[in-house]
Amino acid sequence: MIENRLVSLLRKSKSVTSKLSTSFSTPPSRFYSCIPATQTSASRNFITYGLSSLRQNNYKDLYKLPFRNFSSAASVSATNAEGLKHLVTAGPHARKAVGIWLFVSAAWVFSMVVLGGVTRLTRSGLSMTDWKFTGSLPPLSDEEWLVEFEKYHQSPEYKRINKGMSLADFKFIYWMEYAHRMWGRALGIMFALPFSYFLRKGYITPQLGLRLCGLFALGAGQGLIGWWMVKSGLEEPKSEYAEPRVSPYRLAAHLTSAFVIYSGLFWTALSVVMPEPPAESIAWVQGAAKVKRLALPVGIIVGITAVSGAFVAGNDAGRAFNTFPKMGDTWIPDDILSLKPLMRNFFENTSTVQFDHRVLATATLISIGGLWWSTRKLDIHPATRSIIGSTLGMAAIQVTLGITTLLSYVPVSLGSAHQAGALTLLTLMILLNHSVRRPSLALLKTLPSVVKTT
Repeated sequence: MIENRLVSLLRKSKSVTSKLSTSFSTPPSRFYSCIPATQTSASRNFITYGLSSLRQNNYKDLYKLPFRNFSSAASVSATNAEGLKHLVTAGPHARKAVGIWLFVSAAWVFSMVVLGGVTRLTRSGLSMTDWKFTGSLPPLSDEEWLVEFEKYHQSPEYKRINKGMSLADFKFIYWMEYAHRMWGRALGIMFALPFSYFLRKGYITPQLGLRLCGLFALGAGQGLIGWWMVKSGLEEPKSEYAEPRVSPYRLAAHLTSAFVIYSGLFWTALSVVMPEPPAESIAWVQGAAKVKRLALPVGIIVGITAVSGAFVAGNDAGRAFNTFPKMGDTWIPDDILSLKPLMRNFFENTSTVQFDHRVLATATLISIGGLWWSTRKLDIHPATRSIIGSTLGMAAIQVTLGITTLLSYVPVSLGSAHQAGALTLLTLMILLNHSVRRPSLALLKTLPSVVKTT
């Protein structure tokens, strides 16, 4: 495009062409490599003159040319390339490859969370009564299935809830739990092998390498947390009337760890493929800074609400009151402060746990609505505005899913969708916070005050 405009200029000004041909009859050969052989000698001289002016006169002569706007944009890109620190070396191709790998890893963790929710809702989590760090093959013969079934007979869940269960029903819950565990181990392999390859190729910078090693360590620890959680459900309950279930504290730790790993992978993937936030003017940067002051606390509220759902699941509080907006016949249950000490009410009392989750969900919807309302007139990037609108829509869907799940006595399909909705809402908040982070100093120096409209 540049060369065509140059040739057009040369045709209109033969005198300029003649002078340039005389002055630059033997230009440096290193500038010829990017010029087609069919190009005229005069156009080569003109390009050489432009490049020499840029290099020797600190870009001042560039503004004397008629294609001033295009050259200004090109100089901005050059400045950004020099001042920007990428997490991945070896150019755009390497960044794309690493970015795809990290996004796939994040999606895998997302599926792990949903599969874990299905495992819990089908009461499959306590079907495997032992755990091996290296994993193990599933039962392959009738004799092996009977051995596993006999182990399950000794568990509190079988004795108090599933006594008389058939072998076919046991196989279903066993396969659910086995799939969940193997899916996690497959994620570890899928993460480690490309990581080793990219390290060997030299794509990954030390900063990114340390971050990914930390995430890998969290992933390895997640398996231990999962067994630590399951082990609590294999112990005899303190009360003879209590149902065997995993500790709500350990379930919350397991889910929170999964959320942290997912958030770390998704944020890192975004940072690899989009090292700079969307910013085309100082006005948009200032608007993004105002959004950030609101988006960060709203994101924290979304995270806390999601974690509180683990205590609802751990205490089976979703089935305690299946009415809305009231809890039974009252707005606030009478036994909401029945447990002592007081902190136990917030994490173990089924009435309090469900009430807290309702309050937090309402606060989440209101805060996201307030974020949208407060930023609707700000001068911000269209992509950022679109994310805010999508977040508000997802929040409304998530609240609707929660109410529907509650009124339907928590079926597996709706319960799983509600858990997936929580992680989707968290994803949008991560994306929003990533898009409003402060640009690098190199980019800020090149931005105009406002976006020029054409």
